Amino acid sequence: MSSIPAPARRISDGAEIEVTLAEETALAVTYDGSTQAVLMGTPADLEDFAYGFSLTEGIARPEEIDAVTPERVAQGVDLRIWLKPEAGQRFIARRRRTLGPVGCGLCGVETLSAAMRELGPVRGTCVLTAKDLDRAVAATDAGQALRDATGATHAAGFYVPGQGLIALREDVGRHNALDKLAGALIRGGHAGLIGAGAVILTSRVSVDLVQKVATLGAPVMVALAAPSSAAVAAAEQAGIGLAARARSASQGEIHANAARFAL
Repeated sequence: MSSIPAPARRISDGAEIEVTLAEETALAVTYDGSTQAVLMGTPADLEDFAYGFSLTEGIARPEEIDAVTPERVAQGVDLRIWLKPEAGQRFIARRRRTLGPVGCGLCGVETLSAAMRELGPVRGTCVLTAKDLDRAVAATDAGQALRDATGATHAAGFYVPGQGLIALREDVGRHNALDKLAGALIRGGHAGLIGAGAVILTSRVSVDLVQKVATLGAPVMVALAAPSSAAVAAAEQAGIGLAARARSASQGEIHANAARFAL
């Protein structure tokens, strides 16, 4: 968890109460000394973020990462990722094709076709019953310690029917939370479960989040908020089951691949 006491006050029944704020800082993501993106995020679980971001942005697979060294600097955190030679050469070639780093979402993308890239089919198998959906949502809600302390973060969790919530990560940025979750699954030895479970998101669903989940290889997404039209289209293209506004099994909207749900 990453939060800080702050000189902020909330008025409750005439009394002043000290407020705890979620920590937010600038994160520079660098590969072999070259900056790929600078974004705002919560400076916790940064090794997880490094592995997840590298995978979901198509930069490097887990086995192609040589080392990760987060370094605190005056302006924030320099997240230094060192690649093995073949991945490093591929990254250099990618850098030559891009205009430069951008913020969160579609990092380093310079063309419309790259932003709306075609997604291959996700071949995992996961069927959620109504009870599974309720359990997944409840477990994700109960696991958000940083949100409970600050009220200012998003969460991404991973639920497997019959096993429960496998991992959960939080961040002030919804993309960051998902990337941290991806890295946590990889580094925690859960890669073999990814095709058998569902990603649970507390945020709205945009097309780039669907792209990240498809790259990760999870066959189902459950979101507490609504999806965009492009997100629904991308989920359908990838064969990802998408349940949105899923506060409970009786309040869910199935937008894509309903065969993955038994509601």
